[in-house]
Amino acid sequence: MRRPFALLAAALLTGALAVPASAADGDEKFTIKDPRITESSGLAASRQHPGIYWTHNDSDDGAYLYAVDSSTGETVATITMSGVGSPRDVEAVSIGPDNQIYVGDIGDNLGGTWPYVWIYRLPEPKNLRDQTIKATQYVVKYSDGARDAESLVVHPKTGRVYIVDKNEKGGHLFEGPAELSPSGANVFRPVAAVPDLEATDATLSPDGEHLVVRSYFGALAYDWNGGRIKKKQRLGVPFLGQGESVTYTADGKKLMYGAEGADSPVEPQDAPGGGDSDSSSGSGSPAATGSGGDGLTGNLKTGAIAAGVLLLVVLGVRGMRRRG
Repeated sequence: MRRPFALLAAALLTGALAVPASAADGDEKFTIKDPRITESSGLAASRQHPGIYWTHNDSDDGAYLYAVDSSTGETVATITMSGVGSPRDVEAVSIGPDNQIYVGDIGDNLGGTWPYVWIYRLPEPKNLRDQTIKATQYVVKYSDGARDAESLVVHPKTGRVYIVDKNEKGGHLFEGPAELSPSGANVFRPVAAVPDLEATDATLSPDGEHLVVRSYFGALAYDWNGGRIKKKQRLGVPFLGQGESVTYTADGKKLMYGAEGADSPVEPQDAPGGGDSDSSSGSGSPAATGSGGDGLTGNLKTGAIAAGVLLLVVLGVRGMRRRG
């Protein structure tokens, strides 16, 4: 009788102490706490490190990327990019195939006067710690002249890079070469209109089938359609201040919206067709978020269950001692 009892107690204890799926998925609201990050302009969900989001400052910061743990809001790694010179206006970050990070130094605060901008590519580190990583720098030009842009996406299957320019009257989706070249200029050409939106960031779903482009106050969802995008629906976005960033979660079920500013919040919304009936996706059900969304109720329940299991173990051991 001892072994079955011990196995039962262990199973109950394991279940009681297991971390809810939503906590590991990184689809809950969090706040970026690093005092160095005051202009978070881009956001990308790591596929290699669940719950980790990559971000960066806008300008006047340097060649840095920050890995933020969504469960705490704390920075767990700072990456210094080498081999890229001095960034001018970093506005976007995206993760492509083989866990390659693409950084878009594509902003042009002078209203589209720089003859070229840059994209940096580096491997996402397997170990999250402060380190320097060599990046490849690509020169980018537009076929129809210089422009301001804050949105860059990389197709998760083909690795092709796309940019959406920023224009208060609406912009365009620009397609880069099939493969970027580190020598010479990479010319990006318009392939589809993105009307009625001043784009501040964009994101592709993990399966590469859906594109979301956001502005300060709204967002548009598109079917990717091989890059010849088709408008699907208009999305509401949470008001967080100066809305600058958006990314799909690693599982594609949520969109995470971010903003600039110190202690900037990142807040989830259901992705179009993301399966919001799944309670593990952090859709706001009591089981997923607890009272007030801070996980306190869930923690209390977990603690109570664990205490009950521990009491069961103690009583069982005492009973076996009496029988012995």
